[in-house]
Amino acid sequence: MARSRLSKRKRRRHRHWLRLPVIVLLLIAAGYAGVHALFQTPEQKPGKPDAVQTSSDGAPPEGMSEEEFQALRSHLERKDSFYTILVSGVDDGNGGSDTNILVAVDAANGYIYGVSIPRDTKANINGKNYKINAAYNIGGMELLAETVSNQLGIPVDYTVLVDLRGFRTLVDTINGVDFYIPVNMDYDDPIQGLSIHFPKGMRHLNGSDALKVVRFRHNNDGTGYGSEDIGRMQTQQDFLKAVAKKILTPSSVTKLDEFVKIFDQYVETDLSLGNLAWLGGQAISIGAEGIDFSTLPGEWKSPYIYLNQEETLAVLNQYLNPYIEDRLPEDLNLLA
Repeated sequence: MARSRLSKRKRRRHRHWLRLPVIVLLLIAAGYAGVHALFQTPEQKPGKPDAVQTSSDGAPPEGMSEEEFQALRSHLERKDSFYTILVSGVDDGNGGSDTNILVAVDAANGYIYGVSIPRDTKANINGKNYKINAAYNIGGMELLAETVSNQLGIPVDYTVLVDLRGFRTLVDTINGVDFYIPVNMDYDDPIQGLSIHFPKGMRHLNGSDALKVVRFRHNNDGTGYGSEDIGRMQTQQDFLKAVAKKILTPSSVTKLDEFVKIFDQYVETDLSLGNLAWLGGQAISIGAEGIDFSTLPGEWKSPYIYLNQEETLAVLNQYLNPYIEDRLPEDLNLLA
């Protein structure tokens, strides 16, 4: 597929977006492509290719010693079978990407790990300071991926963008999900026609209800999570795990055709079907117990969230780093 960048016309038609679990995308593609024997190992993106560009005879770039050159090449040597995928959802018309999760698929070690990037994270985009979710409005998924890559000092191999109607349809297709709602939810927005009213506790959610729960930020009186975006991301992660767990059951096999239709209609990605099939096979092998999520650590100081360099680096090296060598503080570009 072509890189995901929506035209203005398509943006107007699909204003409401949210993510589907990456695990679901992989499983759907694996089943579909398995029938057609389409499997293709994804390619990995090089890190900072200009920095390691050599002359025709393989010599270091001008001004760089052989020792410096070899050290740089070693620092950018990638792990085998490790891929980074940026999963994003455009918000409900307020602008920018409402949900951004950088997912690491480590097929060699058998884990899938997603890290939510707070939408209010301070970022430098085209020389100006913005919240990171503005990158999508300015330059689509390509610029958003470049911005995330620049901040974290690692490449983003692929991107995925999903229409929230696909999220709703998926939950209905698996006959809903049992989910513990962490706070009382009491919110109304007449402009959007949005009304969210759920008591705290366990509930069986259909697609429409699930969408409301994962969109909730705060109550009409300002109460709720206490930290709107951070609390909402935790709920989204917990719900994603609940969906993935239900997808990874034998009963879901009978719904493969329906999953494929959802994928076809609501997903845009630069992963080929063969790539997704290969990754899906790895996901099936890994299973729900090998999937986990967290949020990049940071602190809110209006109007931005500032990522904590030391803690972000620890998360990066433990879960997201596609390189053999650990990333160093100088590899990151986090704004103070």
